[in-house]
Amino acid sequence: MAQVHSDIKESSSSSTNDIKESSEGTQADLVARLPTREGWSTPLTLYNQCWLRSHMLGKFMAVRDNLRPRGDDIILATHPKSGTTWLKALAFAISNRSRCSLDDDDHPLRMTNPQKAVPFIGAVGGDLEYLETLPSPRLLSTHLPLSLLPPAVSTLGCRLVYLCREPKDAFVSRWHFENKIGTGGPIGLDDAFAMFCQGCSAFGPFWEHYLQYWKESLSRPGEVMFLRYEEMVSDPVEVANKLASFLGVPFTQEEEDRGVAQQVASFCSFDSLRNLDANKVGGVERAGGKIFLHFSSLFRKGKVGDWANHMSKEMGEELDRLVEDKFKGSGLVF
Repeated sequence: MAQVHSDIKESSSSSTNDIKESSEGTQADLVARLPTREGWSTPLTLYNQCWLRSHMLGKFMAVRDNLRPRGDDIILATHPKSGTTWLKALAFAISNRSRCSLDDDDHPLRMTNPQKAVPFIGAVGGDLEYLETLPSPRLLSTHLPLSLLPPAVSTLGCRLVYLCREPKDAFVSRWHFENKIGTGGPIGLDDAFAMFCQGCSAFGPFWEHYLQYWKESLSRPGEVMFLRYEEMVSDPVEVANKLASFLGVPFTQEEEDRGVAQQVASFCSFDSLRNLDANKVGGVERAGGKIFLHFSSLFRKGKVGDWANHMSKEMGEELDRLVEDKFKGSGLVF
């Protein structure tokens, strides 16, 4: 790997969800006609059936038309709060291990947060102009659904690694995260839960997001790896081995003898990352000061089943029924 480094505005028609830019109007005109909803730490706008943070909408709208995929790109895709930071660290450490020893004091992951080491497509630190300057093969990341990425991602055979998480745990993690980064009043659990179940959360509905990448993994199994957060928790070494092979840099016999996969998994573990200085201090301001992302807020518990400590049994059952309904017949089960 070469790279080191709540009210809804009523719309006049449901067709506005699928509006595309045209010569008849500016992007601002388009955005003004899209449904927008308050309730989370920042407003969300519905664009092409996906809720996106309103302050980032323009950049995300540009991705499909202006991102220039390369056939050897590797894109890490996740729905928020599904283990993004962990996956980035793991993929970065594996793909760059011939250049950066985990024992080095100046290893990039010791010096900077994994979110900065692997740039987000179209987001802060991952502007499209900057991505063009990166050498191939590029290691990139996104929260965008597949439908908002250029079709060339599929036709060129770009490799995708998708990580999903059991929805109840993903929801609780999101609720905590939104309350940490927001500068306004706290978001109530009941309100957040209602919005999440309606599909209204950043990059939601979550079921559409999961299913798009799930179906892509079924149609391109050699080029799309579909992972579950729970797999990473239960057997991180096995996931490290699978990921290394998928990235085209499998662990050699000599590395296996030295236990390199175990070393990588340990270095990139939740507790290890959380205790690095680069992940304990600092952060970035976004949305004109409406949110501040402390790097430490990216690490809460990382536990499987923590939802039961926050949600009622009835809420859990309601979300389970929703998941069963939305994923029925797909082969994707939780």
